Amino acid sequence: MHKQIEILKKSRLLILKVIEGLSIEQLNKIPEGFNNNIAWNIAHLTVTQQLLCYKLSGLDCLISNEMIEKFQKGTAPNLSISKEDFSTIKELFLQLPNAFEEDFSKGIFKNYSDYTTSVNVTLSSLNDAVIFNLLHEGIHLGIILQLKKLV
Repeated sequence: MHKQIEILKKSRLLILKVIEGLSIEQLNKIPEGFNNNIAWNIAHLTVTQQLLCYKLSGLDCLISNEMIEKFQKGTAPNLSISKEDFSTIKELFLQLPNAFEEDFSKGIFKNYSDYTTSVNVTLSSLNDAVIFNLLHEGIHLGIILQLKKLV
């Protein structure tokens, strides 16, 4: 599991490097043909990892319910994210994999509720969730790269 967490940490650093230097206006821009923006994608990745790993393990997420409601699967941006709020989101994006690694090392993940994803993959364990989450993050990196070309 430590290798998967290492990959998650490195992929998140890569995503932040990709968006480095973009203004808050660019991060919030929804180009024609898209239904979300770069800022939403970063927040969505933060939320999804928490839901897949913590919630489906029967544990409390390390983010607010408000954040989950705004950025979970099926949502779209309805307001611009402020520079301050995006700074907080980026901090969570980087720090939560460290917290997950600590919690995994403590052995707090004991149960898992099966979940079938939108791409029809059934997750039956925390290991499944972590592997699927890496795929999910890669998909959204591709979307972020597309969005970056248009903002």
